[in-house]
Amino acid sequence: MISQFFTLESTPFTKELPTSKLYQSSSFKECMARLHYIVRTRSFGLLSGEIGSGKSTAIRALRDALDMTKYRFIYLCDSSLKPRDFYRELLHQLGIVPQNLKSDAKRQYEHAIWDLYESQQKTAVIVIDEAHLLQGDMLQEIRFLTNFQIDSVSPVSLLMVGQPELRSTLQMRLFKPITQRLNIRYHLGGLGASEMKEYVEHQLQAAGAQHPIFTAEAIDAIYAHTRGIAREINNVCTACLLDAVVRKEKLIDTIHVAKILTNTQGVMMEEYNASYS
Repeated sequence: MISQFFTLESTPFTKELPTSKLYQSSSFKECMARLHYIVRTRSFGLLSGEIGSGKSTAIRALRDALDMTKYRFIYLCDSSLKPRDFYRELLHQLGIVPQNLKSDAKRQYEHAIWDLYESQQKTAVIVIDEAHLLQGDMLQEIRFLTNFQIDSVSPVSLLMVGQPELRSTLQMRLFKPITQRLNIRYHLGGLGASEMKEYVEHQLQAAGAQHPIFTAEAIDAIYAHTRGIAREINNVCTACLLDAVVRKEKLIDTIHVAKILTNTQGVMMEEYNASYS
């Protein structure tokens, strides 16, 4: 609908954009540099960021950039995992049938990681997403994932990804052994005003736009509402595009944006009232 009306090659502001065509903001470039360093040096890192700031996009870009002849990418995203189930899931992704007991599964994991590193000349890159939701026992277990040969060498790159509260949780004395082992930490924030303008233009150009669709004032209004958070930008821009299609208007100005934001806030308020009625 959007692509046809605006004569685009594809629909902008979706997750379907290949990682090779992602907008490279200054913070995103720095984030990717840190992630690649973690991989190269087989380190333990933490990536935090607000909801919708682009953490998952960064992980997807990292995965797509890895040489799979040298690395084995393992992605975990299950906040309900207990230590035994955690090792079992790791082993399943490594193609190994896990033992029932946690201690046995843990030994299997260690053996598999070393075999991957020494025999296959590959490094396991383990990403634990939504880590801010993990229970204390699971966070404690993550510390042991980095214990190889009494810290003399690590055959694995480990990355925890989560919302800002993860950083607060790890500041607790209970988790000090984890924070002491963290080599790299990075917080992914929102785009600045000028970068958001470039981001919107980049998304539209990547979709095949030949002329501006959003006025400068409309982009300023979107920035004021979204604070530069990528997912929010995508949602508002998509809603504006759909509204423009319905109205058969090719240019989106502040009137369109104000209408969309008013409707969005109205829906949110109705949902809030319904939940407490």
